[in-house]
Order: sequence, then structure tokens, then C-alpha cells
Amino acid sequence: MPEIRWERMTGPELKALAARDALAVLPIGSLEQHGPHLPVWTDSLCAHEIALRGAAAAGIPVAVLPPMWMGLSEHHLPFGGTVTLDHATFHAVLRCVVRSLLADGFRKLLIVNGHGGNIDPLAVSTRELAVEFGIPVVVTTWPNLAPKEIAAQLTTQPGIQHACEGETSLWLALDATQVRREKLAETISNPPPNPPPGMVRFWSFEERAPRTGVRGDPRAATAEKGEAILAVVTAALAAAMRDPALWSTPDDVWTPGRSQR
Repeated sequence: MPEIRWERMTGPELKALAARDALAVLPIGSLEQHGPHLPVWTDSLCAHEIALRGAAAAGIPVAVLPPMWMGLSEHHLPFGGTVTLDHATFHAVLRCVVRSLLADGFRKLLIVNGHGGNIDPLAVSTRELAVEFGIPVVVTTWPNLAPKEIAAQLTTQPGIQHACEGETSLWLALDATQVRREKLAETISNPPPNPPPGMVRFWSFEERAPRTGVRGDPRAATAEKGEAILAVVTAALAAAMRDPALWSTPDDVWTPGRSQR
């Protein structure tokens, strides 16, 4: 199988991939608490692994960058172990990545996100970067790729939450040695308050997942569920990588006189 990991390739090999109009893929996660039983780099590793599996299955030229391991995670600070960016820095780093890719000859970027706190900032940043640089910059948050299929694998919750049945199952499938099984009995949070629907404000995880920082029930996790989740997400991601509708050149809306064409 052709090499797909950016960090394992040489400059000339990546230059040749760019000449073939290869898709660059940037996994993004976070460095934040995941309860008493999972390591703090959970989101980054899962996003990277899903990006690699999707790229391997896509059947097109792809180069997967190393994961961007910091995101917007200030809501996890009360539980320790969290390192976060602010939004301005987050966008600036993404902008530098896109500029570098363009200099390297790549003309399209897919961001595979694994952290809920990055969803809103990425929606804004990818829109602005696509318009500024004139290339398709597409983002997906992997649980949104196959929500019904993921829900069908879970027994205690309707979808991926945080350090939950789903994420713990992924870790049991990927690296069970990093799951502190003896801590699973301590993971259940106190019931969080339910804010009124349609309202947006800042909530820390001390407020949304009191006592443990976990949302969901990781006690129900199994490696078999993790493998099943990885399979459905990988298939959906590979299909998106091949979908030509995603990779057309963005309309140059800011070009002077654009409305006169």
C-alpha cells in the first residue's frame, strides 16, 4: 500500500503527491481531561487513527498530516491535565497550515476533527480560509459522519459524548493498555443541569459533567463496539474523500467586481 503518513515521507515524495492533486488531511483533537480512566490525548489519537483508516480505504492519493494536538478546551480546565488554545491562536495556526500546504503544492484540505469544543471555531475558520486562499477546506467531526450507525452500536447512550461508552470503546479497540479499567466504577458524573433548548453560552465541564468530567457511561464499553464504530466511520470518511462535490474550487466572492459578472 502506498505511504499515506506525511511524517514518514520525504520532501520529494510529498512533492510528487502534490503534483498528483493529492488530498491533504489534517486530524485535529485536543489535550484535555477524559475522566479518571482515559488519557488526555484521546481526541487527537482517535482523529488521527480515523483519518489514517479513511485515507487507506479511499483509493485516491492522500497525505495525512500528524495530528494537531491542541484545540479549544478551556471548558475542561477545572479537571486538570488540559492545555488549550484561544480562538485567535487556533485560527492563526490553521491559517499557517493552509499557507504551507499551498507552498508545498497541495490544493485541497480535509480536516478530521475529534473534539466537540473545536466544532464551532472550525466552522468559521474553514469558511474564512477557503475564501481567503481559494481552495476547498472541508471539515468533518468524525461522530457526525455516521451518527445512526454509531448509535446502533451503543447500549447506554444515543451517540458519542465525552470519555463515554463510545470513546472508551474506541480506546479498548485501539490500545486497551491505556484504559484504566479499575477506575471505570468511578466515572459516572452527577446529573448535569439541562439548559433551555436554543440557548448558547459558555459551560465548563464542572457544570456540564459534575464530579468526574465524564458525560455518558463508559462502563458499557467494549473493544467490539469500538471496532464496529471505527468501521462505519472509516467507510463514511473514505466516501467523502472521493466525493467530487466537496472538492470544487470555492467561488471567488471577494474578487473586485464579482457581482458584475
